[in-house]
Amino acid sequence: MVELQLKHIIKRFGSFTANDNISLTINQGTIHAILGENGAGKTTLMNILSGLYRPDEGEIYINNKMVNINSPKSAIDQGIGMIHQHFMLVPQLSVLENIILGTQGEYRLKLKQKQIEIQKLIDNYGLEIDLDAKVENISVGMQQRVEILKVLYRGAKLLILDEPTAVLTPGEIDNFFKVLQEFVEQGNTVIFISHKLEEVIKLCNFITILRKGKVVNTFKNKNLNPQKLANMMIGNYQEINLTKKTLSFTETIVTVNNLVVDKLKKISFQIQAGEIFGIAGVDGNGQKELVSVIMGLIKPKQGYIKYKNIDISNWTVETIIKQLPIGYIPEDRKTTGLVLALNIGKNLILKQYYSYPFNRWGILQKKAINTLENETINHFDIRGVQGNIAVGQLSGGNQQKIILARELANNPQLIIAMQPTRGLDIAATEYIQQQLLKAREKGAAILYISTELEEVRKMSDRLAIIYQGQFMDIIDPSTDLEIIGLLMMGIKKTKKM
Repeated sequence: MVELQLKHIIKRFGSFTANDNISLTINQGTIHAILGENGAGKTTLMNILSGLYRPDEGEIYINNKMVNINSPKSAIDQGIGMIHQHFMLVPQLSVLENIILGTQGEYRLKLKQKQIEIQKLIDNYGLEIDLDAKVENISVGMQQRVEILKVLYRGAKLLILDEPTAVLTPGEIDNFFKVLQEFVEQGNTVIFISHKLEEVIKLCNFITILRKGKVVNTFKNKNLNPQKLANMMIGNYQEINLTKKTLSFTETIVTVNNLVVDKLKKISFQIQAGEIFGIAGVDGNGQKELVSVIMGLIKPKQGYIKYKNIDISNWTVETIIKQLPIGYIPEDRKTTGLVLALNIGKNLILKQYYSYPFNRWGILQKKAINTLENETINHFDIRGVQGNIAVGQLSGGNQQKIILARELANNPQLIIAMQPTRGLDIAATEYIQQQLLKAREKGAAILYISTELEEVRKMSDRLAIIYQGQFMDIIDPSTDLEIIGLLMMGIKKTKKM
């Protein structure tokens, strides 16, 4: 069993202080939320606890004994396991292989014995999953279960969860919370990082607020509401009323007709200028494949894609990016949206690095890149950073703003936004949504894909529900939630819009 104490933890990146003299106690047998805006220092602190970073100053105590956590293995040895917002799995391996990967054992693997041991954990916590399935073939929600099983199999008694429900459906979230409650009732401990304040209020026993790398307050979860928590995190927070103006554009920007590829089965739709066409559904029902084929990453087996009157079905992704005014916000900002080792400026010119003023005679122009970088930091409110810092060291919200700035730079006529606010705090989410609505007002056609049902309903002009690679229906976003829920389960009871 683990009781954790942090004393005067300081972590710097260059001259930037991510964690500033943090002292905190996490009681055994509780679920303890760590809240704060993107960039407040939450993930940095958790990376210290999980052994990915080492603090520059300060001490860590477990059960009143000072410990030295200098690697993920030493964290696990102390009973600490972290499930990251971006999963750390090997797609080509099976679920079973991912769970046992890196564990110590005898010369022989004894897979059957390990499978029995892991199956006991699955049964104990209600984490139904096929151990023989390859990770690349299972949904993101199932991948999260694999991550949980990995740390449980390694004997974790303190579980750190970074935005754990960002990829789950409402039903999966309820089951997940039951798993956490069962885990805690057995005397274990959970640190819960989330921007979903309603979930924090529902689930957690204690809450700590971080702001600009410092602890603002720690308190029991009692008589709280989302507004109170938001005020503690941000100051005098006022929810922004996102209103969609009625527009008069009539031009069709993109047409998808009878598209068949991998999981997709005869998908058809059009998006007009100034329209947000939303797609809702449980993750893993073909959303990724749809975006991949539109962007030229994979080729359709049947059907076609047109940008205005141009058939782009067999264009390469390079041709699409270079020749079309298109903005693409990918699902995973760390693997497909950014080059984490490069600084902000170089990430901003990834689609223009060969063009003037950023390139002259084959040489990158540092002054022009720095000017763009500084303008973007100011205009997009990228907080608490210096220019020449690797984007891998930034918060998720700041990383997403860099992608948004790059993709909106040339006023694109088509924007593909896939999970554009995943893992972002309230302010960053509203900022991203505002920028997309401004692009809509300029005439951009927007394909908006999200597993956050309320979000995609709020943003969309029309809403398609996808299930097993098919559109169950294209509906008005104000359609009753019960009907939408049935459509997401593959049950159709509505008339087409």
